[in-house]
Amino acid sequence: MITLIDFPAHVGLISAAGELKMPFSDTVKYCILGISVTLLLLALCILAWQAFRCCTQKHKVYARQDTASSDLLYSHVKSAPVGKNSGAPGTKVEDVSTEAHRLSRCLSQAQFPSSGSSQSEGDVGEQTNITKADGSLRFSVYYDQLQSRLVVTVLQAEGLLEHRQTCSLQPFVKLRLMKAASEAVEVQGCKNEEGEGMPPALWTVLHEWRTRIVKGSCNPLFGDQFSCILQQDKDSLHRINLRMEVRDFDKFSRHTVLGEVRVPLGQLNISYPLELQEDLQIPQKDLVGQVLLSLKFLPTSQRLEVGLLKVRTVLAEICSDAALYARISVQCNQCKLRYQKTSVVARCPVTVFNEVLMFSLPEFPLERCKIMVSVYETHMTRKSTKHLMGQMTVGKEKSSQDKHWNLMMHSFRQPVAEWHGLLI
Repeated sequence: MITLIDFPAHVGLISAAGELKMPFSDTVKYCILGISVTLLLLALCILAWQAFRCCTQKHKVYARQDTASSDLLYSHVKSAPVGKNSGAPGTKVEDVSTEAHRLSRCLSQAQFPSSGSSQSEGDVGEQTNITKADGSLRFSVYYDQLQSRLVVTVLQAEGLLEHRQTCSLQPFVKLRLMKAASEAVEVQGCKNEEGEGMPPALWTVLHEWRTRIVKGSCNPLFGDQFSCILQQDKDSLHRINLRMEVRDFDKFSRHTVLGEVRVPLGQLNISYPLELQEDLQIPQKDLVGQVLLSLKFLPTSQRLEVGLLKVRTVLAEICSDAALYARISVQCNQCKLRYQKTSVVARCPVTVFNEVLMFSLPEFPLERCKIMVSVYETHMTRKSTKHLMGQMTVGKEKSSQDKHWNLMMHSFRQPVAEWHGLLI
């Protein structure tokens, strides 16, 4: 039996399907196609530009590193004396340890710059001091006895000399109103940077202010006025000093202290506005507390354990939500290790931490090692910015080393605790 198929009907369906068209006109299609091609070309151009910039930047970085490494590696060759007969170049056999030491020194200087040239993110508040102060500061002080209000006006700084030839000065003034403890506290083992004994009194910072920044001037005009209420009686003014530091601003918060002026309020008659002009002096640190620090060195694993046990400070006012925390950083052979923070502890006259932080030291010999402890004040119940209370350092240099470091190196695998002065 033969089945007949209707071919004309089938062919009609196919022709009807072939006549289906897009709902857009040819003009719209060509516009869409042109926009797509334009966006594609734009994306390719951006990609090519970014690739070109990346290649050029890498080339510049490699060129700088090669130049620095070559200068460091061959600086001793240039300074060597040349004999009468300079024959053909020959081979030279050097000690492996000498070559390794030279390469490690070059790498540390080329890749890890010194602390005076750069600063990591966490080193806010660390300052670079100078050995000579030039210029003067003009200001006025007034104490209103009826309102118990102290008014300080910073007028002008004169005769500032640029300590850097590459950049102009950006001076500003940092003010601290500091009060000495009512009773003298005997602090043993605390020495300043010159090795002299610290004064027995502990200081506390009542208020801090900062003037605006004047860019590119060695004789900046400020005209900033600050005031605060002193709840103490008149006799307490004899224990209050006004410390004003002229600093050069740095965007990495490593401000250079150009000089300072200290004004003992108890020795001045400030019942009426008194205008003064004092010469800048070499910056000095003040003792604001003590830190009980524990150190332990593990030579096998090349690790250093730093234990923060206690922090002793003077409370200016009673604040229930005040808290302290510390940030500990270690720098070895001009290489800064990653800093670590302690937990936040409620502030007391003697704040107990009892925390141990561990740092992995480089394997090569430790020529220079410095441990810096920065203590900050914050608040637990409300959101507030951190406030630097003070810093202390202990470490080893090529020529000398601290007493605490010496005791640690003579007591391997045993913790050694010592009190250190907290300075600001």
